[in-house]
Amino acid sequence: MSKKILVIIPAKGKSTRIPGKNLKDLAGKPMSSYIIETALRVKESRKEIDRVIVSTDSEDVKSMAEQYGAEVPFIRPKELTLDDVPTRDVLQHTLDVLKETEDYKPDYVLLLYPTSPLLSVDRIVEAVDLAIKKDSDSVFSATLDKGHYWVEVEGGWNRLYPIKQVNSQYQIPLARENGAIYLTKSEFIKKQYVADKADVVFMEKGENIDVDYPEDFERVEKILSEKNKAS
Repeated sequence: MSKKILVIIPAKGKSTRIPGKNLKDLAGKPMSSYIIETALRVKESRKEIDRVIVSTDSEDVKSMAEQYGAEVPFIRPKELTLDDVPTRDVLQHTLDVLKETEDYKPDYVLLLYPTSPLLSVDRIVEAVDLAIKKDSDSVFSATLDKGHYWVEVEGGWNRLYPIKQVNSQYQIPLARENGAIYLTKSEFIKKQYVADKADVVFMEKGENIDVDYPEDFERVEKILSEKNKAS
C-alpha cells in the first residue's frame, strides 16, 4: 500500500536576522517560492507526496504560497510564531487541524524549510525512496563530519569525540544534520520530528546553504543569479 506523505513548509511573516526573509526577493522571486516549487516538482514525480502545505501567520505569505501552488488551509495562531516555539509544535498543529477539519492523517510528514532554496529535487526523492524502502521512522539529511570535539566544563575543556585519538582513516565519522530534509512518520511528531531510530541521506558540504544570516542570503543570491544567467 502506498504511503501518504504530507509536505509542511513553515514560513512566518516576520523574521529577526533577515527582516521579511520569506517574502524577500531572491534573484527575482520570493525566497519561499523556491522550496514550494521544489516540493511540487517532487510531488509530480513521486506519488507518495500527497499534499504541499505552507504553515504561516501571514496573509501576505499565504497569498504568495497559493500563487506558487501550495495549499494554505489555515492561518497559524500567533502563539505558534514566537521564537521559542519548537518546530515540532508547528508540525503537530498542522496535523491536528487537518485531522479535525478534514479527517486527514498522512503516514509521514516531510518538513522542508524556506531557508533551503538550493535544495534539489533529487535529494528529496532520495529521502522518500529510503523511507519507503526501509519503512524508516525518520530520514534526515546530513553531512559526514570527521571533526574532533570538546565540551566546556568547569575549569576547562573535556574531549567529547572521539574519546580515543586515532588516525583519521580509522575514525568513525559523525552524521551532522544540515537542516534541509526531515521526513518522519506522523505518529512520532508529537514527541519529536526526528525519531530515535533514523536513516540518513548524506549531502556534500556546500550543496545546501541554510539562509539564516544576511551573508547567507547574499551567497545564495549570487549562486542563483549566475544560474539564471547561464540558463
